Amino acid sequence: MSSKPLSTPESTPISNATIAVQMAHRTFRSFTDERLTDAELTTLFEVARHTATTAFLQQFTIIHVTDPAIRHQVYQASGQPYVDGPNGDLFVFIVDLYRNSRIREEGGVDLEPLSRTNLFIEAMNDTLLAAQNMVIAAESMGLGTVYLGSINQDPRLVIRALNLPKFTYPLVGLIVGHPNEEPQYKPRLPISITTATNTYPEVASYQDALREYDETVRQYYDLRDTNKRVDSFTHHIQHALGMGVSERSPMLEILHEQGLVLR
Repeated sequence: MSSKPLSTPESTPISNATIAVQMAHRTFRSFTDERLTDAELTTLFEVARHTATTAFLQQFTIIHVTDPAIRHQVYQASGQPYVDGPNGDLFVFIVDLYRNSRIREEGGVDLEPLSRTNLFIEAMNDTLLAAQNMVIAAESMGLGTVYLGSINQDPRLVIRALNLPKFTYPLVGLIVGHPNEEPQYKPRLPISITTATNTYPEVASYQDALREYDETVRQYYDLRDTNKRVDSFTHHIQHALGMGVSERSPMLEILHEQGLVLR
């Protein structure tokens, strides 16, 4: 593991402006009250719109939440205090098979494929790629971002708040804004653990292989300005994985209600 201070990003053998932005990624949870400009918003939407898409199906929609009452409902679904209020611009990325269902319906074509798990996964890929494209563009403009997987604590509330039709699902939220904090850089798993050549990597003991990384994570949480949780990565996986509210919500049941992943 690198001994680089947590206040600086890791380096790469080759770098350019784009790679530097990607390596400097941090999660911001505090923003100023400065709004995004029309030019910034249009740029972010255009970048997302030009994301790679499976089979040219373009199965996502981005909802920019500007109504305080709707944003409050998204906050209630998320449970994260920084989601509520006016600071930062809130976006919700929607897995959207509804638009294509309408196109097929208007052409007199059956809707059976839209309920397949295959189509949902393809649409989910489109949606996440678009979200990440927007994040990179935002950070390249000096803006801060925070993903909101936490909206999956109560997807039904988000579906009602955004008036989402059948064949859609609110996959992830995103706040983009002008940062009002300087968070540290969170250490990532070693490249030797997360990459391999040709076949899945063989690891005799993850406890042993991640011993140094565990210590780095402990140091990160020990020095972190907020949320001072001091534990290792392996302890976190052994004791916290699957315990979050968003990890226990009836997601499959809700997907079925939306006409998705039925086969």
